[in-house]
Amino acid sequence: MNDLKPVSFLVPGEPVGKGRPRVSTIAGHARMYTPAKTAGYEGLIAMAGTTAMAGRTLLEGAVLVELRIVMAVPASKSKRWKAQALAGEVFPTKKPDMDNVIKAIYDGLNGVVWKDDVQVVDAFVRKRYGEVPGVHVRIVPLESAA
Repeated sequence: MNDLKPVSFLVPGEPVGKGRPRVSTIAGHARMYTPAKTAGYEGLIAMAGTTAMAGRTLLEGAVLVELRIVMAVPASKSKRWKAQALAGEVFPTKKPDMDNVIKAIYDGLNGVVWKDDVQVVDAFVRKRYGEVPGVHVRIVPLESAA
């Protein structure tokens, strides 16, 4: 039976959305690859997830995922605007898209926290401004693997 305790951790730094696969040709053959920025961010996600798992076995049943995506407040804005953003009165309607950050987090956790992201059956996601950028992740097992 799997442990049903939640797994929580922070992916530090400015959130990065999953980039589209790129295609290049080498000696006349097409080759697809993941952009370096995406690959690096997924590595950071995997490191944070591995640390949080602390040797625990992969989650196998259905899970609920809670993500709090925290964007840095732009330095170019006025003090008043910054205060409003930190109070939750101004929302980060800028890149990266929330859905692309979700994809990066889920793909970075495959084989690290869970077997595959198809196990995610419920999700709660917020994208807000904050003092310290990062993605707060909480994964709650809903059932043990049968």
